[in-house]
Amino acid sequence: MKLEFDLKLKKLCQLIDQALEVYIPEETGLIANLTESMRYSLLAGGKRLRPILVLEFCGICKGEPEKALPFACALEMVHTYSLIHDDLPCMDDDDLRRGRASNHKVYGEDIALLSGDALLTKAFEVMLAPDSVALAGASRAAEAAGILAKAAGDHGMVGGQVIDLESEGHEIDLKTLQIMDANKTGALIRAAAAMGCALAGASKEMRKAADDYAKAIGLAFQIEDDVLDVEGDTKSLGKPVGSDAENEKSTYVSILGISKAQQRVKDLTKEAVSALEPFGERAEFLKTLAESLSARKH
Repeated sequence: MKLEFDLKLKKLCQLIDQALEVYIPEETGLIANLTESMRYSLLAGGKRLRPILVLEFCGICKGEPEKALPFACALEMVHTYSLIHDDLPCMDDDDLRRGRASNHKVYGEDIALLSGDALLTKAFEVMLAPDSVALAGASRAAEAAGILAKAAGDHGMVGGQVIDLESEGHEIDLKTLQIMDANKTGALIRAAAAMGCALAGASKEMRKAADDYAKAIGLAFQIEDDVLDVEGDTKSLGKPVGSDAENEKSTYVSILGISKAQQRVKDLTKEAVSALEPFGERAEFLKTLAESLSARKH
């Protein structure tokens, strides 16, 4: 079962990487530096969790995953833009991302900022391109694009980042932390599941189950990130450790303690797996994915 999961995961990552290469090809003209910066971060690897969720939920909701591929890639572009901006000196000021220098350390803050902007707009260009709309159907394409727009905006990822920035240097309570992370991290993960369902024309029951799963793994993912920031190492993570404490950020570890935080990850993983019951055997890959995320070391 583990070998089967690993093979499918590798195949999905390769499919996504190949599509991203096509969507943002190399340039030789006046904007070559911008394109190189976009590709530098977008094609740097990573878990590809969000686009995988789009494709998998489309598939287990009896849709056609190939029709969801442009939307999965668009979501990864939005996620990558957020990472580029998150690393900037005016945000988290991190020098490492995915095991190498952050975008702004290579291309400068100005190009990094514009590279993120370009990836955000490219995402909607890809989703709303005539071929993408024809493939998915106009109403489903519009719904998926709307889901992503809302999740990435002021009441989603960007709003969560604002709460994060304004919380630095002082303690916040658990409720505020949960709101922050539900937006900053959880919004795009929930959007991934919702987009997959929308593109498959899923039933209300399937959409509810998908959202319950995504909420659980989204929170588990963030808590595990907090744990790894304390117990991990820079080489394995591919980014600096200890930055939360250095920036005086409240985390699940600082509020709950390491052992309670780790137990919460286990509980949330069980919730995620249970949420997939309506899908039966079709959801085996997603069950294993949830379990692998909770046991990750990077």
